[in-house]
Amino acid sequence: MSPLVIRSARDAIAAVPYMLGFHPSRSLVVIGFDGPPNTCAVRLDLPVDGAAGQASGILAANGFRRALLLGYGGPDEVAAAAVAMRAALAAAGVDTVEAIRVDAHRWWSLTCDDDCCPAEGTPYDSSGSVVAAQATFAGHVVLADRDELVRSVRPVPDTPSLRAATERAEKRFLARAREPSARFRSRATEEGVAFVAAAPADLTDDEVAWLGVLLTDRRVRDEAWIRIDEDAPGDDIRFWRDVVRRVRDPYAAGPAALLAYAAYAAGDGGLANIALDRALDADPGYSMAVLLRQIINSGIPPSKAKMRMTPRQLAAAYEEKEAG
Repeated sequence: MSPLVIRSARDAIAAVPYMLGFHPSRSLVVIGFDGPPNTCAVRLDLPVDGAAGQASGILAANGFRRALLLGYGGPDEVAAAAVAMRAALAAAGVDTVEAIRVDAHRWWSLTCDDDCCPAEGTPYDSSGSVVAAQATFAGHVVLADRDELVRSVRPVPDTPSLRAATERAEKRFLARAREPSARFRSRATEEGVAFVAAAPADLTDDEVAWLGVLLTDRRVRDEAWIRIDEDAPGDDIRFWRDVVRRVRDPYAAGPAALLAYAAYAAGDGGLANIALDRALDADPGYSMAVLLRQIINSGIPPSKAKMRMTPRQLAAAYEEKEAG
C-alpha cells in the first residue's frame, strides 16, 4: 500500500480500514510512527490482556518512537484497553500521542481532560477525506469486517469440474513419476518453472489444478515467490487469491503462502494473516508459511524483507546448491 498521510484523528479513522483491509470491531488498533519511513498498524482483539506487551515490544524493536491508539467497542472496554496499552508502550519507550474511541459516526478522546473535547463526541465522515480518496484511487478495497476477509480466501464450493480437474492433474503428475527418478524431478521442475513464468492472468480449472500440483515442488514454489512484484503486488494478490479459492485443499498451502507474501508486500497485514491461516490449516508445517508468520509477528516491515531476486539469480542459486 502507498503511504497514507495521517495529520489528524479524522485521517487516522479513515486510514485504519485501508491499513487492515476491513472495518474493525471490538478492537484496539495501535499505529506506530516516527522512526521507520512508513507507519505500522497492529490490531488487537478486546480485551487486550497480555497482547499489549507484545504489541509495544514489536513497535519498539522496529524503531517506532510514537503511537496513536484507536479503540472500537464499548466505552469501558476501550478505555481499559487503552490504559493497558499506554502503560505497555511507555514501558517500551514508545510515547502515546493520542488515544481515541471510535464508533460509526463519532470519536472521543481518551486523553483530553478539558472542555475542548465534547462529551457527546466529535462527528466525522471518512468518505470525504483525502486519505480515503488516496486509498480508493490506489485501488484499495475495504471489506465490511474480518469475517468477510476470511470468506475472501475460503475455497469455492466443490464441483464436479474442479474434482475432475484435480484428478487429471494428479494423473498427469503421476505419469511423470513413472520416468526414471532423476529425469522425473528435472522434467517436473522444468514444466513447473515454465508454467509459472508464462501463466495467464485468468486460469481454467485444469490450469489451477495443475499449478496446485506443480507447487508441491519447492523449486517451482520459489520461482512463483520471486516473481511476485514486491513494489506493486496488486495483480499478484488478485491472481493468487483466485488460485487459493479454486485449488483443492491438499494443494492449498503453496498458493495460500504466496498470496500471504503478496499481501504482506502490499502492507495488507490482515489479508496476509488470513492467507497464512489457510496455508497452515492445509499443512501446519509448511515452511514458507511458518517463516512468514514469524516475520509478521515480529513486526518486520515489508521493506526489510523483500528478496529482490531475479529468476536468473534463483536458477543460479539452485544450480550451485545441486553442484555443491
